[in-house]
Amino acid sequence: MPATSPAHPRRRRRTNRLLATAAGVLTVGAVAAAALPGSASAGEHGKGHGHQPSRYQDVQLLSFNDLHGNLEPPTGSSGRVTELQPDGTTKTIDAGGAEYLATHLRQARKGNAYSITAAGGDMVGASPLISGLFHDEPTIEALNKLELDVTSVGNHEFDEGAKELSRLQNGGCHPTDGCYTDRKFQGADFPYLSANVLNEKTEKPLLKPYWVWQKKDVKVGFIGVTLEGTPNIVSAEGVKGLVFKDEVETINKYAEELRRKGVKSIVALIHEGGFPASQNYNYDCDAPGAGDGISGPVADIAKNVSPEVDALVTGHTHNAYVCTVPDPAGNPRMVTSAASFGRLYTDTTLTYDRKTGDIARTAVKSANHVVSRDVAKAPDITRLIDKWNTLAAPIGNRAIGYISGDIVKDGTESPLGDLIADAQLEYARTLDAETDVALMNPGGIRASLTYAASGAEGDGVVTFAEAFTVQPFANTVNLQTFTGAQLIQVLKEQVSGSNEAAPKILQVSDGLTYTLDLTKSGADRVVTDFIRLNGEAIDPSASYRVATNSFLAGGGDGFTTLGEGTDDLVGDDDLKALEQYLTANSSAASPLAPPAADRITITQ
Repeated sequence: MPATSPAHPRRRRRTNRLLATAAGVLTVGAVAAAALPGSASAGEHGKGHGHQPSRYQDVQLLSFNDLHGNLEPPTGSSGRVTELQPDGTTKTIDAGGAEYLATHLRQARKGNAYSITAAGGDMVGASPLISGLFHDEPTIEALNKLELDVTSVGNHEFDEGAKELSRLQNGGCHPTDGCYTDRKFQGADFPYLSANVLNEKTEKPLLKPYWVWQKKDVKVGFIGVTLEGTPNIVSAEGVKGLVFKDEVETINKYAEELRRKGVKSIVALIHEGGFPASQNYNYDCDAPGAGDGISGPVADIAKNVSPEVDALVTGHTHNAYVCTVPDPAGNPRMVTSAASFGRLYTDTTLTYDRKTGDIARTAVKSANHVVSRDVAKAPDITRLIDKWNTLAAPIGNRAIGYISGDIVKDGTESPLGDLIADAQLEYARTLDAETDVALMNPGGIRASLTYAASGAEGDGVVTFAEAFTVQPFANTVNLQTFTGAQLIQVLKEQVSGSNEAAPKILQVSDGLTYTLDLTKSGADRVVTDFIRLNGEAIDPSASYRVATNSFLAGGGDGFTTLGEGTDDLVGDDDLKALEQYLTANSSAASPLAPPAADRITITQ
């Protein structure tokens, strides 16, 4: 049943001790709480006549989203934010890293006796090696130390299926890999919420739909929902037996249930997001009018979620925004997102009205703040990272290949996309020599391979850790048989149906060529007459053996036809295919050159 929390008093006392021991260093780059109305106080509220608390109590809500297991500072553009300066110029700031996030959060909580920390999903999944190699146990341990109070479930929490998500919540050793240390994994100290994910048979929520934070007479309810479209972007096996319901309908249902139970202050944690008008994290989202700076799914959700909900913490799109979007009753309501990878956190002041038990909306203030790296690292997080890095190093530092230059993932057709498709084709032919072609989804490629050394391995050396960062999903390489007509239809699905507005261009193995005419619309953008496999036109009635990863083989990313293949054969994981290809086709004396990315001719 949904739970009520005593605000983790033991963990708060532990945090206060940590702050006391580092008082001299935590003031560097400290973030002040948002401005408060005169009738409220950030800390323990002052007493009125007869020692009664005043009517208003400010509650601090600290939030972030889409951490994706980034315990160490993310590199490249993934580890930077852009800040708009008063004179209109922009400044780039290095940001992120759990050691710094912990310091910033702990400093932000100082003086705020009523403080809650919440997250908008995707805390794990597509994680760097230090976390992903250990099924994200390190990230859960870090979030416990960060004193996360509650989070919604993101789509990536389903990467390894519902049973694994349950293990992350409840603890226990991994069913296949066992325990990684001499201590049993304890699981999350915080509840995962997913009100709209139901067991198909029982029609009951997979996890708690909501959770109530309470301190003395102040109560705030949290409803968590997962991206409704999760089945389209994760492996079919990961969501087998589950139903994903509409986010708005679900939030409204449980908001009413909370109200009936006397909880009138409500925050929705939504793993769905929007697209801001600016990439500067601190731009004015409400210029020229309230909410004008945000578009996309979250804007529609915000306009339809019940007025009983007082604030929306969102995620998924990895963007930064703090917007005031009017609710259906026309009242202002805060909608926030803190980018991704722990680069930002949001500090929101919710002014609680003891008389009504509700949030005084006109007093709500919010701002995103940079997790800058100019503060002291949190020692306990450093120790945690060091522990897991020590376990990961023998595996991660192993050289698996050599490259002569950067092999990037960027572009409609990318050099790295071609390399991965070729690796899967070569591996698939060890399972079935008649394999004709391999297709790779671009969203499954999470990073580029860079020539410059990331550690002590030397320039041009590809380590297992770097390859893991590229393909962290543990998909298998699957073989299926399709007709030529189905193969053509797959290519058309890149730019039609659910992919028409935002095309998902598959990366193709050597031998498959075609023209993509972006001046046309829908499926017509794939020029059927120019599709060739090893120089020959595709025969609609012939059979073709196609290799994909298990995500695509389940019809993911809107490629429904890829879920209709026959004669399935499941191979090893896709990372192993990449590793074997690099090892077999490169050496220190003869490194692999970046592919030309010339298989798709683009007209625009």
